[in-house]
Amino acid sequence: MSGVKRAIISVSDKTGVVAFARALADLGVELLSTGGTARAIREAGIAVKDISEFTGFPEMMDGRVKTLHPRVHAGLLCLRDSEDHMNQMKEQGMTPIDLVCVNLYPFEATIAKSDVTLEEAIENIDIGGPTMLRSAAKNMKYVTVVTNPDDYDRVIAEMKANDGATTEAFRFELGQKVYARTAEYDAMIARYLGQRLPEGAPQPFVIACTGGVTLRYGENPHQQARFYKNAAATEACIAHTEVLHGKEMSFNNYVDGNGALEAVKELSGEAGVAIIKHTNPCGYATGKTLSDALEAAWAGDPVSAFGSVIAVTQPVDLAFAETLKGRFVEAIIAPDFDAEALDYLMSKSKNIRLLKLEQSMGRAGSGMDVKQINGGWLVQDRDMELIAQFESVTKIPFPEEKRALAEFGMKGCKHVKSNAILLVREYAPGFYSVLGMGAGQPNRVDAVRKLAIAKARENVALLYAEEAGYQQDPEAFFKKIMNETVLISDAFFPFADNIEFAAEAGIRYILEPGGSVRDDEVIAAADEKGIAMVFTGMRHFKH
Repeated sequence: MSGVKRAIISVSDKTGVVAFARALADLGVELLSTGGTARAIREAGIAVKDISEFTGFPEMMDGRVKTLHPRVHAGLLCLRDSEDHMNQMKEQGMTPIDLVCVNLYPFEATIAKSDVTLEEAIENIDIGGPTMLRSAAKNMKYVTVVTNPDDYDRVIAEMKANDGATTEAFRFELGQKVYARTAEYDAMIARYLGQRLPEGAPQPFVIACTGGVTLRYGENPHQQARFYKNAAATEACIAHTEVLHGKEMSFNNYVDGNGALEAVKELSGEAGVAIIKHTNPCGYATGKTLSDALEAAWAGDPVSAFGSVIAVTQPVDLAFAETLKGRFVEAIIAPDFDAEALDYLMSKSKNIRLLKLEQSMGRAGSGMDVKQINGGWLVQDRDMELIAQFESVTKIPFPEEKRALAEFGMKGCKHVKSNAILLVREYAPGFYSVLGMGAGQPNRVDAVRKLAIAKARENVALLYAEEAGYQQDPEAFFKKIMNETVLISDAFFPFADNIEFAAEAGIRYILEPGGSVRDDEVIAAADEKGIAMVFTGMRHFKH
């Protein structure tokens, strides 16, 4: 193929465009451009022809119509090896266009603004840009199409290495990027507009992502994996973090990091810590300081906390960092890291991943939760709620002074795999932590008896050793601690046996959704055992 003779440059993101235009001009390329791009190129002293001069037709309708013209699209779509195509071009006085450099109106940035109006969003839907990109990419056998400033230098290097031309393989690489980019762009528009349909109207479900990063492997070494970001994300999330230190993130790091961050966001506004192992919060606590919360969270399951991922609600300080001395963790996710804390953590381990959030810490916003199954996708609203009611259903009323502890427990339980049971305690006045957890069991009674209570017994034994048991019998000490815990269940108890095992362990307070056909039996069992129980009216399954 002969060299690139003519190029259209029309970009919203003008990063590097002047240098790119100059390099093309130095290689003898005629430049065509529009609006602000043409002005920026011309002000840099580079020769450029306005698109209206090329087409012989003025820009109109406030720039809505400028490149939507046969001279542009015939120039892009003509097959250079077709005698018929080239004769038609000659008959119409048209000339081929060999390179297109376009990036699109900033729809993502526009809708990210809190005060954006529908009219403003629609005005930032690009029409001419995607049309030129698609025309050029369809004819990628002959036309070089550039959508990303990161490729400018590569294009120039390619042309210099090939006497002003580009290779077909290179054009194919750039061309396929176009359809991924326009799909991503259209998907974003479809989602935004779909969210404004009347309630009950079916919404489109469209996902398209570009720029994926290859990970070392997936969940297991024999699985290949890539990571894609949602460019439209506006809240604190694991996908949009800056890795300040440590090894590259793995597939499992991202999964656990997401679990940790989403769990700890429930505690926004106070010093909170979530310790995640295999997606479950094995440690979860609030504290007077972040280091206090870390100590309390770590005590929830010291064994599982080894090799965990930790997320926190506040910037990491030196006291928090020093609390981790001798404790191995895979990653820490935080709004920020104090300089002293960062230096300390970096000096202690070259591998620990330190991730700084790009967005402000806060409660999770509304959105969609997507799960892929073989052959399709399940899409649902995110679980944003906590409780629908706080109804004390037993003869012994649920004490108001236990309500804050119970609500803390439900915040954590939401993020435990079902069947989920949490035992939570007030370890210091006004500060709470998980004492025992039962997760992912096929039946709820095992989650209560074999896991949550068993783990609580292990942790109370550690407390007994630390506090010398106050000269009490170990079992009496265990019951004393358990008497003040609250048992949280993500779903209703189907049978009264759960109540019996809870009472046997000394538990006196239970929070569960209710809604079972055997609720009366469960309530009666709680009354018989002297347990105060609340129904919340809201289930929190997490599969």
